[in-house]
Amino acid sequence: MNLTKVLSVVFFAIAAFLGYLLWKGVDDVVEQEKRIALLEAATIEKLEMLRDAQLAFQASNGKYAGTWDSLRTFIETGTIWIVQRTETTKLLDYGAEEISVRFDTLGSVSVMDSLFNSKKYPDFNIELLPVVPGSGGKKFEFFADKIEKTGGYKVNVFEIKDSSPINPERRIKDENGNDKALRVGSRTDASTEGNWK
Repeated sequence: MNLTKVLSVVFFAIAAFLGYLLWKGVDDVVEQEKRIALLEAATIEKLEMLRDAQLAFQASNGKYAGTWDSLRTFIETGTIWIVQRTETTKLLDYGAEEISVRFDTLGSVSVMDSLFNSKKYPDFNIELLPVVPGSGGKKFEFFADKIEKTGGYKVNVFEIKDSSPINPERRIKDENGNDKALRVGSRTDASTEGNWK
């Protein structure tokens, strides 16, 4: 074998190795992005479940749950009342309408059966509901309070937030100092929306 053939084999081996490293680097980035997307989808699903529980808690108690323990107790033992609203309209002599509204309580259903039934969430585990997916056991950050709005009236607010996002882009604060971590609700507004929309 002459020197040209030996160098060709060596350069071919080096090129193949560098090609493998390039492919592996790109593949690792793609797999990491898939993993982040799956974990964020699971986090959003849990935040939506927690929002539904908070809304039911607020409808029953007049305020939001400030801790996971109080929300959990409500999920396990609370009830949601089934109310029927009936509206009747009566036409008055001078063309105006008189509307009367009547509410009838038809019964109740447990929060667990209503919001977290096995048909809707077949793998539901209340122990794992407050745990952020892929975080190694870290829990969502809970906040609930009453804030005063302009005009002097107070409104109930809540926020449930992923305190340690997996996605590095969600750890960065924006120009106003707010972080981009996934959350539902707001500490400063009477909003129940999530920031992923």
